[in-house]
Amino acid sequence: MNHKKIQEISRLLFESLQDCSTIEPLTESYPEITIDDAYEISKRFLSLREQNGEKIIGKKIGVTSDVVQKMLDVNQPDFGFLTDRMQIENKSTYKISRQLIQPRAEAEIAFVLNEDLRGPGIRKEDVLSVTEKIFPCFEIVDSRINNWQIKIQDTIADNASCGVFLLGDGLNYQNDYELDKLEVKVSKNGDFLSSGYGSAVQGHPAEAVAWLANTLGKYNIPLLKGEIILSGSLVPLEPAIAGDHFYMELIGIGDCEVYFS
Repeated sequence: MNHKKIQEISRLLFESLQDCSTIEPLTESYPEITIDDAYEISKRFLSLREQNGEKIIGKKIGVTSDVVQKMLDVNQPDFGFLTDRMQIENKSTYKISRQLIQPRAEAEIAFVLNEDLRGPGIRKEDVLSVTEKIFPCFEIVDSRINNWQIKIQDTIADNASCGVFLLGDGLNYQNDYELDKLEVKVSKNGDFLSSGYGSAVQGHPAEAVAWLANTLGKYNIPLLKGEIILSGSLVPLEPAIAGDHFYMELIGIGDCEVYFS
């Protein structure tokens, strides 16, 4: 895909973000689009957001669960970028029309590292050795693509379908935390919704972060000390509408919640 088309698609996504509107699936409008094209679009999309005053504060991993990978007919995760305007306050009320189009909530474990990590060659053990804190996290995924009719190229180009996110109070990471055995419980409007374990994310959340470090390394992008890293959902995605209240507890670690208006 040539540079002009990449710029054109990036601009379409940026305008959709600004207008809270959707576009036709990129894989239908541009059937020649490859995964590498999609990452180039994603980076250009991010550049437009930075020109608009946003600042990168982290990265996110998507498509980590078997269910979502089967839905998209892929066998790999993807990644996107987090900016300061995407983080919302824990226990706050967020107006959906402010920035979201067709949001879905997912519960995750977030990481903050105390050293940079640059792939290739990063292993789970390397991630754990530089993990400073872990947090309960709600990521509110969203799509600029009509009715979530996405393939892997669509979601990659669209910043891994990220909307906004919030973190609960974190804990300093301890070596005896078995992150794959951490359990999350999620409720919606006061009723139990779902539960899951850290093992739902590539077998272990730190494996997902290692994948991210190695994949970013191919694009000469490091994971930086102090950045927020969202490691992928432990539970199925759940649609959110005005009036909904979501609460999650990462057992033994902490909780977070958000109200939508």
